[in-house]
Amino acid sequence: MSTSPVSQPSFEAKKERIPYWWKVIAVFFLGWMFMYADRTILNPVMPNLAQEFGLNNAQLGLVNSVFFLTYAIAQIPSGSLGDKFGRKRILVPGFILFGLFTGITGLASTFLLFMIARAITGLGEGTYYGPQYALSSEAIPKQFLTIGTAIINSGMALGISLGYISSSYLTLELGMSWRTPFYFMTIPTILTGILIWYVVKEKRPERVANTVEKSDFSIMSLFKNRNLLATFVMVFCSLYGFFMILTWLPQYLQVERGFQGSDVGFISSLVPWASIPGALLIGYLSDKMGKKKPLVFVLVPLSIASILAVVFVESTPLLFAALILYGLTGKLALDPVLLSFVANNAPKKVYGTVFGVYNFVGMTSSILAPYLTGYLVDQSGSMQTGFYLAAVLLVIGMIAMLFAKETVKPAEA
Repeated sequence: MSTSPVSQPSFEAKKERIPYWWKVIAVFFLGWMFMYADRTILNPVMPNLAQEFGLNNAQLGLVNSVFFLTYAIAQIPSGSLGDKFGRKRILVPGFILFGLFTGITGLASTFLLFMIARAITGLGEGTYYGPQYALSSEAIPKQFLTIGTAIINSGMALGISLGYISSSYLTLELGMSWRTPFYFMTIPTILTGILIWYVVKEKRPERVANTVEKSDFSIMSLFKNRNLLATFVMVFCSLYGFFMILTWLPQYLQVERGFQGSDVGFISSLVPWASIPGALLIGYLSDKMGKKKPLVFVLVPLSIASILAVVFVESTPLLFAALILYGLTGKLALDPVLLSFVANNAPKKVYGTVFGVYNFVGMTSSILAPYLTGYLVDQSGSMQTGFYLAAVLLVIGMIAMLFAKETVKPAEA
């Protein structure tokens, strides 16, 4: 393949005062921050939403399940279309769409309109994952890929904290409407989408299209790759627990632990705060070791222990310790390791599609987790069953990773 400043942005970066890949990390960090802030502003005010619209726990869980359904549906098409027609052309319009409908969500006057707005928001967010990781995996030098991905992913942690704290403070502390946080996030989200458009560079769409057309790649071939299949199972199990906690932890803290007001947002934020140093340390160790699999078998058992501890421990300090441990070792710390493992087992020219499939598989668990947990709560009268199920699934994911083989050199198609 010939090289040029357009097709190889990393070469151009050498002439810049700030390396191009640093800029890529920064804007994609912001992208994840606002995406996760949008996902979590609802969770602290779920009791308010239930009261206004007369909802039970299963219906509350359905709100997030519908969001993640449209988000998951968009994964494979957005990755594939991004590979063919240009990743920014798919990512940025979707990002701006999600920003607009975050604000429109706050205007919903009925539960049906609220659900429709959240579904469209999920569809817009669904264009981000595959194109984003394809662009960043091409831009970041291989020796810094895991740590670079960890920095990008730490935007998720900051976004979770931003969503929890802003929502609980504005509504539970200041007494504002549950709609206010949705308005609060709209403008900065749209501005971030515009910033991504101007900062990120990529190959010409027609060149990308030609490389994909010449490939004998098929989506089903991913499921015939033992390493990728094991990773798909692991990410499904990891994301189930993560989105169960993300959705229901604020409610659990209020209903079963008795915390109130802004304390709910602060305590819930222990998970994302702890995940930032955890993910950066794990990313550094992964790049230093050159191997990913051993870290999985350190992180996942600790995640299982922390999830079980949340419901078993009675003292507040031990509860805090369990949440911090999950932040250090859970999904946000595991993600960069799994993403690098996928990158080492997939052809670069279809990264967008591969990462889209990877996230589609993982996010199917996020469709199940909010609703299924709500259903279990309604049936059992306790949220503890949701935590138990999350721990069992992590055991299954860890067993699946036993069948994966470490691949150091990226696969070429």
